[in-house]
Amino acid sequence: TPKQDKYKLARILAKKAIKEKKIFTICGSYPVVRDILRKKGWVEKRLPHRSGLQDGSIDQSYNCHENAGKNDDIHDLMSRMVKNEEASLFWTVRKDAINCHDLHCDQMLNHFAKTSSFTTKIGLCLNLRNLPWYAQANPHTFFPRCYGICMEDEKQDFIEDFRNTAASGILKWVVNLNAGSRIAQKAEEKSSNTDVHQDKGYECCNEMKVKQLPGKLVDMACLVCETYLEQRQHKDIDKTADCSSVLSEENWNELLRHYYSLVHEGAVICNAYSYVSQCQAVLSKIMSANPQQAIDGNRNIWIIKPGAKSRGRDIVCKDRLDDILRLVQVTQRSSVKENEWVAQKYIETPLLIYNTKFDIRQWFLVTDWNPLTIWFYKESYLRFCTQHFSLDDLDSSIHLCNNSIQKHYQNASNRNALLPYHNMWSSTKFQEYLEKKGHGTVWQNLICPSMKKAIVYTMKMAQESVEARKNSFELYGADFILGQDFKPWLIEINTSPTMFPSTPVTEELCTQVQEDTIKVVLSSKKMGKNKDTGKFELLWKEAPLDLPPFTVTDLLIEGVGIKKTTQKATPFMNVNFIASKISQEKAKNLASYQKREQSMVPLDYDKQHFKTEKEKNTHCKAPVLLKRQLGKQGRVKDVRTKSSGHTDCPSSPVLSVQSIPDQRLLPPINKRKGRKDANIWKIHQASLSFPSTHSINWTLHRSSKISGIFFFLADTGL
Repeated sequence: TPKQDKYKLARILAKKAIKEKKIFTICGSYPVVRDILRKKGWVEKRLPHRSGLQDGSIDQSYNCHENAGKNDDIHDLMSRMVKNEEASLFWTVRKDAINCHDLHCDQMLNHFAKTSSFTTKIGLCLNLRNLPWYAQANPHTFFPRCYGICMEDEKQDFIEDFRNTAASGILKWVVNLNAGSRIAQKAEEKSSNTDVHQDKGYECCNEMKVKQLPGKLVDMACLVCETYLEQRQHKDIDKTADCSSVLSEENWNELLRHYYSLVHEGAVICNAYSYVSQCQAVLSKIMSANPQQAIDGNRNIWIIKPGAKSRGRDIVCKDRLDDILRLVQVTQRSSVKENEWVAQKYIETPLLIYNTKFDIRQWFLVTDWNPLTIWFYKESYLRFCTQHFSLDDLDSSIHLCNNSIQKHYQNASNRNALLPYHNMWSSTKFQEYLEKKGHGTVWQNLICPSMKKAIVYTMKMAQESVEARKNSFELYGADFILGQDFKPWLIEINTSPTMFPSTPVTEELCTQVQEDTIKVVLSSKKMGKNKDTGKFELLWKEAPLDLPPFTVTDLLIEGVGIKKTTQKATPFMNVNFIASKISQEKAKNLASYQKREQSMVPLDYDKQHFKTEKEKNTHCKAPVLLKRQLGKQGRVKDVRTKSSGHTDCPSSPVLSVQSIPDQRLLPPINKRKGRKDANIWKIHQASLSFPSTHSINWTLHRSSKISGIFFFLADTGL
């Protein structure tokens, strides 16, 4: 029957996929990748997904896509047949969906680990400064300067940069002053006809109602810019003062207050034309020293971004220092994690198409980090804003080109009809536009090569921090903004760029780039030059890096473990034992005891001999704790019987031999059971005594007399 044929075909295809290791797993909505792999003979192993229950329990059903869910579908049958097999390819939307450390070396994954050094805004901001250590390039030539303003040192650098940019903005205002401006001409005539000192600003021109600023403002701005030039040219090495100390805090506040009035409120500077030549000379020097002078403009606008968010969330534009610092203070009070915000210089002079701002989404693929292998996609697309460009309004609909932001706004009513209604162009359409404007070679000669250089430089910088796992790959999306000189500026790099077909442009290009990514990944194991890589071109592949040799034995620490005893030992302080002396005296004492036992001579027969032996032996002071215990009258309890009696130790230092019982009178010992008579301890109680602390100052003498008693106790088993 047709149903039996379907089961038979599914079993044959599943066995073939298992044999050829063509089993894949997808976590997320990637219908294009699923269809492409199925066409190439791959079988999907569906993972269990979490249900909508509050306890987060795992539903044993499998992930389904749009066409799945039918029990008689052949792909569902094959998926059930390979559910116990290992997948050879994992394609996920999140990095943490699959732990790369749990995979075998031959299993492929579409993510690399530890890529935050360039895929997060704060990581790219802080790490791209180290580019000169990895390549002969200046990051300020393709990446707008950026600061992590939640860190104290970064915040101080940002404040200094904001002030310097404001000072240069004053000079630009003077240079760009429109000589034909009616307000400027009348204000100039009014200032020349009246006797006004240049160092004093005042509200004048009641007829024109224009605020005039003192001429000393230009002098202060020139002083700040000249100090900045000395820092850029390293002429301030022998000077202790920095740029911020050129002016006092009060003067800085006055300069910013006048700057806001000049730029935002339409004020003018008295006798501004007399400073034009001076300002032009300073700005020309700054232009040669600062490669970002062209994008600064004179409005001093900064774009404030969250450190690790995507899709344009919580991004704002600010042009006043107090507003930016207030935003940081509110963030810190709300206990948000560190490095939450970054401040990046906004490109105030972007290239516009029909008076509308746009950016470029460029894809590139990394298939290996050692050797570094980068693939550049030949197609990209442009994203337009919905409103006309203006620096007077800092609304997101004017300045943020992300489709996740612009889809919430309606297109302006006075917008050019040649712009697409869905706000997207392909790079091919953009090249046609440039050719009509007379810039047909700009894309191939300037824009595309500059984007390639920026990507290569950024990947070289991050090569050391990324976990370079073999058989992993990842597709990235880089965002660029073109300046008025067609020079691309890198804004950020996104991991897992969206593949949602939101417009006809993305529906075509996103499908194409996913298919070409699969071609590059699967053809990487094939030999030969005739590989089908689609529209991916090999951008960079360097020689493998020679890693330093590493052997585990070099880091091995050998040792013996120390076991803790269950009983605490009594501490002995100030005791000096000499092992060699003890071993020699022990042998002498044993021989002396054997002789005295044979002669049965009393131990105190020869006091002179006792003194001689006392002088020969080594003295050892007893611990203080032991002195205190022995200083009292000793009481020895009977441990073998339950008698509560005690034995008083006599004051005599030694006993006579007659008080020691004869060993022949002791009860016999049962050698088989190792037991002694219960009364043996009572017999020995009478013979035990310790020297009194009154007769001897408790100095241990290793003589034959005293040591004989101890050896006797050892022989009796006590």
